[in-house]
Formats: sequence, structure tokens, C-alpha cells
Amino acid sequence: MTDGQDLGITESKEYATGEWYAEVVQKAGLADYAPMGGFIVTRPRGYAIWERIQDYLDGWFKDTGVQNAYFPLFIPESYLEREKDVVEGFDPEVAWVTHGGYDELEERLAVRPTSESIIAPFMAQWVRSHRDLPLRLNQWCSVVRWEATETKPFFRTKEFLWQEGHTAHATQEEAWAEAMTRLDQYERVYEDVLALPVLRGRKPEHDKFPGAHTTTTVEALMPDGKTVQGATSHYLGTSFAEAFDLTYADIDEEERTAHTTSWGLSWRAMGALIMTHSDDQGLVLPPTLAPTQVVIVPIWQEENRAKIIEYAEAVESTLTDAGLRVDLDDRENRNPGFKYNEWELKGVPLRVEVGPDEVEDREVTLVHRPDGERATVDRDGVAPTTEDHLDTVFAKLYADAEETLEGEIREAGSREEILGTIGKHGGYVKAGWCGEAACEEPVKEAIAAEIVMVPEDRDAEPVHEECAVCGNDAEETAYFAKSY
Repeated sequence: MTDGQDLGITESKEYATGEWYAEVVQKAGLADYAPMGGFIVTRPRGYAIWERIQDYLDGWFKDTGVQNAYFPLFIPESYLEREKDVVEGFDPEVAWVTHGGYDELEERLAVRPTSESIIAPFMAQWVRSHRDLPLRLNQWCSVVRWEATETKPFFRTKEFLWQEGHTAHATQEEAWAEAMTRLDQYERVYEDVLALPVLRGRKPEHDKFPGAHTTTTVEALMPDGKTVQGATSHYLGTSFAEAFDLTYADIDEEERTAHTTSWGLSWRAMGALIMTHSDDQGLVLPPTLAPTQVVIVPIWQEENRAKIIEYAEAVESTLTDAGLRVDLDDRENRNPGFKYNEWELKGVPLRVEVGPDEVEDREVTLVHRPDGERATVDRDGVAPTTEDHLDTVFAKLYADAEETLEGEIREAGSREEILGTIGKHGGYVKAGWCGEAACEEPVKEAIAAEIVMVPEDRDAEPVHEECAVCGNDAEETAYFAKSY
């Protein structure tokens, strides 16, 4: 539990978003800063949230033919260099191991920035025939990218947790369908689990995964007007398969090159979750992910304590038997107001108050975390009623985030309009774009905004006929935004 002197958020989400976010993460018991710059220590309550995200996704992956595996943390330099685009894309971010004890290694080992270069060679060994396809692998692990200059827990750290899926298929159509299946699942986890609506699209050519044919993305908008790349799914074409000799004998006994995909979601999703839903009272979590969904706070005087505790314990037993995650806070050294504040800080979605009136009338009082809405309900049927209220809490969180997203998508027809709109409002600005990376630079240099997405449909008509920056014919609609 939090010490009394530490209880309460002192920073403002609206006026000091960065400081507020860091305070919520630490005071809600999610993470601490590690002694090495750019790293964090994930505390049990924070890791429990990650585990629940993992449980949802892992189940969906397995339902669609994915098997979990684990590959080494270290990748020989010669393996990494076999895919030149990976080397060029990640070279400034790679951490290298050069010694084992006192002995210099014969070959440097990269601490994995991503695992295509170690997984693809083994997929090539395991695939011989079209009967071995599709091959769908996933691993839950951490990666290291030595690029984070300013740590923001879960959003940007040198080491972060994620899952990375890698698949091989006989045809382009099958591989593309795989990439879209994973993008669907990422959209589902954001919307149905994190209560966060997202936009789907593709990364522009100059910002796709190194070596990929197409990178698709889900983007989540934060309350401060910046976007978060929520997850990506890549159709890699045959480039990785060619680099690592991932071939198969087709039904006609001809040797063909496999088509591959990779896809990943990191704990950046937790950062998006915390920043979107939380408030100046502390952490706010949807019931799907909250380690504790319901906290019961008994309110007693000495003369009726035993009776009220007995009643509260019976309610706890009923809710626990219904499969809810419940905590009964019967501490004697804290008053109810302190408990309310502490559990609000920790993000518990629903509070159940049990006092003399509730016991006498065989009722309980339910209080929603997002907005303090109260309802007194019958003790009989308390489990399904509580579940209904948890569903309502989830719906409130989603509706608030959806309203924010829908109000923060604007259009612009010129560079000046892009700069002015993002500078004033933040959010996403849709503009015609010629497809040249050079037309992103004037916006990036002026206000640190970039093209975070283009439409998922390559044949979609541009929002404007001309590129907002250079005035040439528009080939795409670009979504400009500042990003985490």
C-alpha cells in the first residue's frame, strides 16, 4: 500500500502531462526508474496489467494457428548482416556484446533489436515442403534498442517487453491475409480490452519496417494530441526468405521462395492505456485489465464493526465466486476516505461501500471510478449487477476516448494549414501527399510532426488533388501528427 505522505497526484494532466504521467506510473505502483538511464523496473501491479494484455493476445494467436517459441537474446553479427536493410535500419540502435568474461569474442553478438535475423534461418531449416506451410511462430520477450534519450516508462525505454510473431507462407495472398489477421487482433485488443479506439492504416514507404514490402499500423490518439503507434503488422514479401534461403518444394516439386510476415505489440500499449484513461486522482483502468476489479470498503463504528465486516465478507465471497477480482479493505488503521483515495489512485474500476444502512436494507452502494457515479443496489443479485456496472465503466472509458479521437481529425490543404492546425490543436491532420519523403521534412523541421499513417487501401482517393506541401499531384492521403 502507498504511504500516506505519498498518496495523491500533485501534477496536472492538462498542464504538465509528462510530469503527471510519471507521477501516476510511480505512485500507482506500476514501475520505478532503474539505476541505468533509459531502463525501468516493472513492479508487480504493472506487470499484472501486461500479463492480462498478453493473455488476451496469446489466446487469440493460438486460436489462429500460432505456436510460441523462444530464440536467443544474442544474434551473431553475421546473421544480422545477411539482411542488409535490417542492419541499416537498426544499426544506430544495436547494443553489442564484445566480451565473455575477460575474453574477447571472435564475433560480436547483437542484443536483439528484433528477431527476423535469428528466426528466419531456423524457419528455413524447418521448412522443406509445401506441407510444412504455413509456419506460424511467436515469442514473448524483451528487445533492446539503444536510442531512447528521454525515458518515459512504457512509452520509450531502451529495453521493452513485446511479442513478435514470424510466419512463412506459400503465397503472397496467404501472407497478406496473415498480416491482416494480426492487424485485426491488434485493433481488437485496443478496442475490446484497452477501451481505446484506433485508426488503421499503412506506414509511408520511407517509414516502413526495414526490408518490408508493406507495414500496417494501428494508431491511438493521446489526450495531449500526440499519436502512439499501437502495433504494427508487416508483409515482408520474399526479401527475408531470399536472404535466409527460406524455400520449399511446391506440389509440382518446383522449389519456390516463401512469403513471410512479422508483427508485434509492445508494452507501449500500457503507456497509451495509462495516459488516455487516467486523471488527476491517479490511475484509471478498464475492468478487463485491472488487477483488482472491485474493492469493498466497509464503514463501521466500533459497536457494529463485526456485523458490517461479516456482511462485507459475504459480498466478497459472492463476487469472488462469480469470477471477479475482488479486494476487501478491512484495515483498521485507515479511515474510509483514505481508502477511497488510495484505491482511486490505484485505478480500481468499481468501489463497493458497505455501511450500517446497506446492512440494514440488504443493499450495497457501487461507485464508478471514472466519474464517481453512485448506485445503491440490492444485495440479492449483486454479482450480475456488479458485472453490469463494470461493463458500464468500460463503455464510459471507450466513449470518452472515442469522442476525443473523432474530434481530433482535421483536414489541411497547405503546409501552413498543417503547421497551424497541429500547432493549435494537435491531433491528426489529413492532407494530400505526392508520396515523396522530402515533403514531410518541412513539417517535421517546423513542429516535429510527421506522416504517421496513410490509408490502408492503396486505391483510396486522396483527400485533396494536390500535395499540401509541394503542390504536385497527390498520390495518397497523409495523416500528419506529433508522436510518442
